[in-house]
Amino acid sequence: MSVVAFPSQPGPAADATTAAGIESAAGRFLDSITTATTRAGYTETLARLTAATGPHHQVADLTPEHYAAVMDRWKTAAAATWNRHLSALRSFTTWAQRQDLLDTNPARRLQRRTPARRGDRSVPRTRLETLFNDPAHALRERLLWRLLYDTAARAEEILSLNVEDLDLEFRRARVVSKGGAIEYVHWATPTARLLPRLLAGRTTGPLFLADRRAPVSGPRAPASADIDPATGRGRLSYPRAEYLFKTASAQLDPHRQGWTLHQLRHSALQHLAHAGRTAPELRAKSRHQHLASLDRYVRPGEETSARVTAEAGPIQPRRPR
Repeated sequence: MSVVAFPSQPGPAADATTAAGIESAAGRFLDSITTATTRAGYTETLARLTAATGPHHQVADLTPEHYAAVMDRWKTAAAATWNRHLSALRSFTTWAQRQDLLDTNPARRLQRRTPARRGDRSVPRTRLETLFNDPAHALRERLLWRLLYDTAARAEEILSLNVEDLDLEFRRARVVSKGGAIEYVHWATPTARLLPRLLAGRTTGPLFLADRRAPVSGPRAPASADIDPATGRGRLSYPRAEYLFKTASAQLDPHRQGWTLHQLRHSALQHLAHAGRTAPELRAKSRHQHLASLDRYVRPGEETSARVTAEAGPIQPRRPR
């Protein structure tokens, strides 16, 4: 009489091993992040960590060499990019330590980089208008850029918008600002004309959608709130939006480097300051907590220097007809 053994069932130890794997832990960490753009940015970093170690590598066995291999991807990137991905690894490390998955700090050898100090980051309004009105760029991009400029909002706030957050009648949108406060940002006529064209009847889901359908599983799978229920497309990520803007604006940038999305906020506030808006008005627009934070916006910049130089010259420049 032969004896047939039944397949063994995984015990608690096997379940714990699976739960402590990089892929599983990264997924749970990302699920704990409520801000959509932060979650999207961290997803890219943790996907590279998963690829570098293998999906079943134990979190407890992470070493500084693993983190160094991940960050090697951005060793020649700008300081802000390097710091963003390093922040993702550090946040994951802190979370893993709180979950008793990790006793050490694999990020201990990695240092933040100091961004190069820049002067006037405002972009001349005429160049921005040329970019906004160029039909060569997709409707999604032109609306995003115009909305960021009109509202002077942070890029994370606008990219996190859902269709349900819009109040088209009063030309405003509800955003979650720094600290989790619920506030409203307002737009002008150019944005109001473009919004219905992008919505095309949609009533739910992310306002700005990615070009492709979102993955349904794995570390790159977004939360259900970041997927359009009608098309299955995910939310447009900050890195992708930034790349598209820098690429498009490089043609108008005299230095051919392109501009950042944050420069739209900076430009909007500085243009309002040059138009004579008071500091309290700028604070209401920017939603800064302290007036001191507005100093870099109300400080006269490169455009003011150019105007003063031209007006002081012996020959006034001819105005275009």
